[in-house]
Amino acid sequence: MPADFNWAIGGEAGDGIDSTGKIFAQALSRAGRHVFTSKDFASRIRGGYTAYKVRTSVDQVQSVVDRLDVLIALTPRTIDENLDELHEGSVIVYDGERTTMQGVEIPEGMVGLDVPLQSIAEEKGGAIMRNVVALGAACAVADFPIEHLDSSLEKRFGGKGQAIVDNNKEAARAGRDYVHENYDHEFDYDLETTDNDYVLLNGDEAIGMGALAAGCRFYAGYPITPATDVMEYLTGRIEQYGGHVVQAEDELAAINLALGGARAGARAMTATSGPGIDLMTETFGLIATSETPLVIVDVMRSGPSTGMPTKQEQGDLNQMVYGGHGEIPRFTLAPTTVAECFHKTVEAFNLAEKYQTPVYLASDLAMAVTEQTFAPEEFDMDAVEIDRGKVVDDDTIGEWQNEKEQFKPHALTDDGVSPRSFPGTSGGAHMSTGLEHDELGRRTEDTDMRVEQVDKRNRKVETAQEREPWAYREFGDTDSGNLVISWGSNEGAMVEAIDFLEEEGIDVHFISVPYIFPRPDLSEVIEDADDVIVVECNNTGQFADILEHDALTRVKRVNKYNGVRFKADELAEDIKETLSQEITA
Repeated sequence: MPADFNWAIGGEAGDGIDSTGKIFAQALSRAGRHVFTSKDFASRIRGGYTAYKVRTSVDQVQSVVDRLDVLIALTPRTIDENLDELHEGSVIVYDGERTTMQGVEIPEGMVGLDVPLQSIAEEKGGAIMRNVVALGAACAVADFPIEHLDSSLEKRFGGKGQAIVDNNKEAARAGRDYVHENYDHEFDYDLETTDNDYVLLNGDEAIGMGALAAGCRFYAGYPITPATDVMEYLTGRIEQYGGHVVQAEDELAAINLALGGARAGARAMTATSGPGIDLMTETFGLIATSETPLVIVDVMRSGPSTGMPTKQEQGDLNQMVYGGHGEIPRFTLAPTTVAECFHKTVEAFNLAEKYQTPVYLASDLAMAVTEQTFAPEEFDMDAVEIDRGKVVDDDTIGEWQNEKEQFKPHALTDDGVSPRSFPGTSGGAHMSTGLEHDELGRRTEDTDMRVEQVDKRNRKVETAQEREPWAYREFGDTDSGNLVISWGSNEGAMVEAIDFLEEEGIDVHFISVPYIFPRPDLSEVIEDADDVIVVECNNTGQFADILEHDALTRVKRVNKYNGVRFKADELAEDIKETLSQEITA
């Protein structure tokens, strides 16, 4: 019996794949099992292949792997798409009565369960419940107590009335009973349950939760895959804390609204994906020049242009580090796990206000749509510390006024951080523009003041480099000469890849970097390594280029840019192969 269990449902967009997967993932989580999910979906409302995969274990799981134990196939294409992940003994649940599934061929060595999903659903109240019937069949195969499915069904359908909830529960049990009554196959699965209590959420939700914990009270955004769930999470929740969500007419309006909210004194944020970042870049410069604290979330997807909106990529790194005309001080943080999306969002708000600088929070599609389990204490709201930076009040503002009692919002300081006055502070009225300005915020073309203001703004980043712990995390054998470095969402796959490599006698020192700019100094650890491999989801190796620049040495690269995230076993093979290769030009 495998240590973990891998389940998937596949069909066409519009078949209820996502909701079915979520119901099963929640049921497993509530049964005290760890869960890690993955989605494959097309950029359309209906039609096009879509799948939802769930990996579960009593131990923590941090990646997907190339194995499927149970597949619910709503279309013949589902079997074809997942054939490489199916193995001898894999169970395929399908509805042979459906026209498209009649005569379907089950690959040799696998177990086909022909379950009349639609007919059973109609008997229990409606064909729309056919996927719930399939979940009941999966519970039978996996020997998973169907009672754990009840709470998920109640959460999903509770708002539609108890009759709907009861119908779904009956449909699930009918699917389970059909398998028990019609198949006497001995399935090799027994999903152990525990008393553990876990939180199940995805990266977008964790960012939204982190924003609320950090005191964000204004969000403006425009719907765009895969960032929309940040706005959806905040809507209806931020209002409970006196905040507001505004759906703008486009990304230009969104970032300018967020800028206005921040200038008014609120902690403000916007979230978008690559195309939206392109449109926001001009205002990004205004944010930095006016020294306004703002958090901008980039949930990356395959580009350029419209690219593949529902596919994975980490191609926006250069944009977030270097993007914009002129030289713009900024911070770029890249959470490496779903849980860290929460913590790095809090940190992003603190950095933005402490240094009055825009902060990019770099996520990606894989992180955004992945639902993962965590212990509730991982999100300790009481432990969140909020630092609003160098804010003046009625008692201290006099220290930052000139002889005419005019406030200096861009005062030249040793650390580069000027005082900040919220609207309504007596004597704090001031002006800030995108034009170069003096300490009072008035337009200037004085050459000396220009140099002083540019140096002052850049000095904030230097100050932050000295004051903040730009740390990284280490895994594996820290004494190994085989060094692997990654950033963002690749951490989970690489952590599990270490185990696969160890089984083959290969030791690896793995460094996961959550800070892109500024970033920790890795030059010494790179110099001490025999082999250095940088893992990332883009074609050119954007982070590898940065590290080569920092360390003045060449590194090897493992790049994936086909729109699919790294899998742990696949990544282990890539690392093994790359270690044996020489660095090429």
